[in-house]
Amino acid sequence: MAQKAIREYDAKSILAKHWDKYFPGFTYPYQTVLVQSGDELKEKAKEHSWLKEKALVVKPDMLFGKRGKNGLVLFKVDKPGDVTLEDAAKWIDEKRAEKQKVYFSFDGDNPTGEPSEDYLTHFIVEPFTPHTQDEEYYISATVVGDDDVLYMSAEGGMEVEENWDKVVEVKFSITDSEDEIAKKIRDNVPADVKEEDKEAFAEFAIGFFKAYRELNFAYLEINPFVLQGKNVELLDMVAKLDDTAGFMMVDEWGDIEFPTPFGMEEKSPEVLAVEEADAKTGASLKLTLLKPDARIWTMVAGGGASVVYADTIADMAGIEDLANYGEYSGGPTTAETKFYAETILDLMTREKDPQGRDKILIIGGAIANFTDVAKTFTGIIQAFENYADKMKDVGVKIYVRRGGPNYEKGLKDIKEAADRLGLPIKVHGPETHLTDIVRMALEEK
Repeated sequence: MAQKAIREYDAKSILAKHWDKYFPGFTYPYQTVLVQSGDELKEKAKEHSWLKEKALVVKPDMLFGKRGKNGLVLFKVDKPGDVTLEDAAKWIDEKRAEKQKVYFSFDGDNPTGEPSEDYLTHFIVEPFTPHTQDEEYYISATVVGDDDVLYMSAEGGMEVEENWDKVVEVKFSITDSEDEIAKKIRDNVPADVKEEDKEAFAEFAIGFFKAYRELNFAYLEINPFVLQGKNVELLDMVAKLDDTAGFMMVDEWGDIEFPTPFGMEEKSPEVLAVEEADAKTGASLKLTLLKPDARIWTMVAGGGASVVYADTIADMAGIEDLANYGEYSGGPTTAETKFYAETILDLMTREKDPQGRDKILIIGGAIANFTDVAKTFTGIIQAFENYADKMKDVGVKIYVRRGGPNYEKGLKDIKEAADRLGLPIKVHGPETHLTDIVRMALEEK
């Protein structure tokens, strides 16, 4: 499962789109907008009259929590809810104008650890919901091992972690029927939920868990949600989607963006392209750029092997010499492997090594269980054919170690192709230790 975080706005939009299916009998106004500037908010007000008519709440929507404790929620304590459209627009422009420091951990109200610093670019704006603290509830669901786990509490809000001993945990196996799930939830409604809310809380939790599973969330949290009879307000949400289900959830999710978290560099077009390809295949295609001008590049089959190779290169050559991290695995097609290889070769051949050294391409992997090595190597060979001239221009040396189904043919084919194209290559099978090609590459003059 590949878990990818989404914006609070998108999480609420997904639930709102399917509200009647999962929460029949409950009402949810779903009044929320996502903007990047005060002017954009004012434009939104032309089509959403409630932005001019209601008191508002504003907060950044950039994949980080503790917004309240970081002072990044516009909410007037002295006059609760007394935030106008003009107030909201002004606050957004003030916050986006300069970098903000965000702490991710707190001891009480005191921040701990080092903050992340970045610009705020996206803001979610909603009506203020008048309510009391005892109407704030907590609910979340995620995968733990082989089970789905539901967490419920009558004490939602910013202090839920400090009161985690009051959170009820309910586990569900994949074989539990809908009736068994509903019974477990009803039997485990937190004791301190208000008596008049217990039945509504149970109904809402049953629908929530069903939505979590059927809409392919990997993690879904509402903290808090306000329950007033059968009226529900989703005050704060955190969500991750299982993006391997993206190909079959196009209609259910809508146009979903997987944004870069606050404080992290924006992803390159090449990384985004690999992520898009990964989302469309049952195989696994992963790429992280570490230092694009470094001399050692990897094309590794398998997530475990990618860790081993990265650690070995960092140990033997230094992390500053490692250009990328990633893997291709799970039986990718020849075309998918060709695309992945061409992406790496394109990045690798843009510039010569600043110190005039040869560049090194490590094509490694353990012994595959079901990936056809010859088929994937055919894709890599096709990429070599398209990039051979560029590879020779920057001085690329290739070191291969692979085993698995059809590995003898794969190794023979890639050796013959590289020789034909004039590309220096050393090829080894499973008789060679997994990472020995790293040592060979670094020792060879």
